[in-house]
Amino acid sequence: MFGDSHGNVVHLFERDCSLQRRHQKVIEEAPAPGMDEATREEVCSAAVRAAKAVNYEGAGTVEFIADASEGLRGNRIWFMEMNTRLQVEHPVTEEITGEDLVEWQLRVASGEPLPKRQDELSITGHAIEARLYAEDPAKGFLPSVGTLEHFELGEAGRIEAGVEEGDAISPFYDPMIAKLVARGDTRDEAIDELAAILDRIEVWPVRTNAAFLFNAVLQPKFEAVEIDTGFIEHHLDELLPDAQPDDSIWRAAAAVALAVEEQEEALSGLAGFRLNAEPQNSVALALGGEFRTVRTGDEDMVAVSGFRDAERIVVFYEGQAYEFGLTARGSVGGHGAADGLLAAPMPGKVTSVDVSPGDRVVKGQRLLTLEAMKMEHGLTAPFDGVVAEVCAEAGAQVVEGAVLAKVEPESSPA
Repeated sequence: MFGDSHGNVVHLFERDCSLQRRHQKVIEEAPAPGMDEATREEVCSAAVRAAKAVNYEGAGTVEFIADASEGLRGNRIWFMEMNTRLQVEHPVTEEITGEDLVEWQLRVASGEPLPKRQDELSITGHAIEARLYAEDPAKGFLPSVGTLEHFELGEAGRIEAGVEEGDAISPFYDPMIAKLVARGDTRDEAIDELAAILDRIEVWPVRTNAAFLFNAVLQPKFEAVEIDTGFIEHHLDELLPDAQPDDSIWRAAAAVALAVEEQEEALSGLAGFRLNAEPQNSVALALGGEFRTVRTGDEDMVAVSGFRDAERIVVFYEGQAYEFGLTARGSVGGHGAADGLLAAPMPGKVTSVDVSPGDRVVKGQRLLTLEAMKMEHGLTAPFDGVVAEVCAEAGAQVVEGAVLAKVEPESSPA
């Protein structure tokens, strides 16, 4: 809503801010879904009357609270408060009206008349805004602080960020770090666009609510406009992202790790050079104390983005970040030979594999032979046990740190 010194007042249509957590707005949209033209006119006219009553000048937001248990009706909507400024969610109004409200505010403050009359304003399409917070939904939405070592918000939609890569998130200010705004010809199109934006969020190591927002906008009752201010509380369990990745994400992380490795080889001029051997298709990963040797290509995997450094790989999927430890010199996240992992001590060629999964072995028994630097190196069992996995074939060229086999202690008889 705007008023100027010439006595003109216009409303720029309503917004819905029902999705809230602890009375703080999380998702806002315009126009309000479920509101018919008669109710819209009644509410907006009430806002104009309030502004005229106090000779209001500048931008303002009149807030109402509605009892929508029987549908939105003008006689079930009550005045709550007025904020004498633009609100955080003003971009959704701009997206459906095509107007620059910040410019309007500056012009009115300079004494100019309102740029348009009420009959010159109209609604086109639908817009939804999500507030990206530096917080950890898995820990009760506690603020997440630290340096933004990796910060990518994509290029789709309308992104308004208050930080950039390398900035530090402090515990002393509001945790909102960006506004993500999607627009579509219909509400369904806007929802799909916002979900796509959230799927591309890459923030690390600071945690965000991106995955939580992703789940919220695709929740069936949100899509069906069955929403109120208690929506998040009532559906919290299904909106919280999974803390542990499923098998498809493990495989995708392994694929990213191998892709980065191949890219590095290409930069060194050795792309595809395998010495007539099969390319490596497995990676040793660890997450939360769990270790896996993950093969790629055997089963489907989800599409993720991510990055790798010497000790870890971080992947992003549907707004959620997962950090996997990488094997290096026989260890991953503190795991090593004591855990039954046999890793290549250097790059080389596997010349023989002497065991199969399920074989019983004794400490010191040779399991595989690796040829490197014109010498053969035998990899032996670190303790008595059973071969759980064999991750390489004779003739395969492997990189340093690649896990070649895993031995598990033999279970004691009951």
